[in-house]
This record gives sequence, structure tokens and C-alpha cells, in this order.
Amino acid sequence: FLRLKARMEAEGLFAAERKKTIPERPAKIGIATSASGAALQDILNTLRRRYPLAEVVLAPCAVQGDDAPPQIVRSIAALNLEPGMEVILVARGGGSLEDLWAFNDERVVRAIADSELPVITGIGHETDITLADFAADVRAATPTAAAEQAVPDQAELREQFLTVASLLGSAWQQRYNAERGLLQDFGRRLELRSPSWR
Repeated sequence: FLRLKARMEAEGLFAAERKKTIPERPAKIGIATSASGAALQDILNTLRRRYPLAEVVLAPCAVQGDDAPPQIVRSIAALNLEPGMEVILVARGGGSLEDLWAFNDERVVRAIADSELPVITGIGHETDITLADFAADVRAATPTAAAEQAVPDQAELREQFLTVASLLGSAWQQRYNAERGLLQDFGRRLELRSPSWR
């Protein structure tokens, strides 16, 4: 693990300048995880609660065992080819060090580092760190936290919207009052120039 980490670090795969920015309000989110795992349900529930506007695409893959690394790589590649995709979540719930080992596989780490789309990892629990986390653009402590990192909170967006609506309403009222005052002034001037007034 440490030898592979040092080699990939020397290649610059974990460098900060390689990290891509996560879009603020993604319209389409890809998920690479097991279709039957609890992690997927946690992610979907979080996305639905926080930002139901986003379209979600699942690229199912094994997340442990010998078949997991090539499947994870294929899922990341497939999501990169999906039209309109903006961000990818690579996730898996907690487990033993052996259960999470697929995310230390060099192929998986390179697939994440080479992804054209930004990748957020949410692998295991808070204390679990894999090589995939180092390669990701953002590392979240859990799958739920990865979903939270991917999208804004609709409650915060609603507050921002209400603030902007209030500012626009005030600006419109001020403009209306100013224009109305001008129109009344022009009306008085016109009245003073009328032949009947004179």
C-alpha cells in the first residue's frame, strides 16, 4: 500500500493542481457502486432530500473481491461517456480493510485520476482512507457525505431565492415609485401649459 502510494504520488496522480472543481448545481450525477448495497440507498435518499432536481445515473459494479477493480473502472469509464454527466460519485459502505481493498487497486486509482469528470469518493467510514480517496477530486468520509458534497441543499437554495426575490421586489418598487413621480411631474407641467389653464 505505502509503496504504491509513494509511486503514484511521485507520478503526480494525487497533486492538488490535478483536482477538478465540483459543479455547484449538477443536473446529472453518476454513481459507481453496488446496486444492492446500503450505500446506494443512503446516496439516493440524500440526493432526493437535498437536491431532487438532479438526474441520477447508476453504473452498478462490484465493490469488493477480485471482480471489483475492473468493474469499478468500467463504471467510471461508462459514466464519463454518458451525455450531460457532470460529476461522479464512487462509493461503498463500511467494511474491513480487506473489503475496501479494491479501492487501493492501481487500475481503480488511475481510472479516478484520469476521469474527465470530477470524482467524489465516499468509501467506508470516517477513518477509512484508500488510494482512491487520494486520487479523487474530493474525498468524503462516507457515501452520505459524498452525496452532500455533490449537491447544494434545497433549503439553502430556497433561502437564497427568497432573498433575491425580496431584493428584486424592493428594487422594482423603488423604480416604480420614481417613474410614477416623474409621470406625475410631467402631468403637472403639461397641465400648466394647457390653453384652458392659461
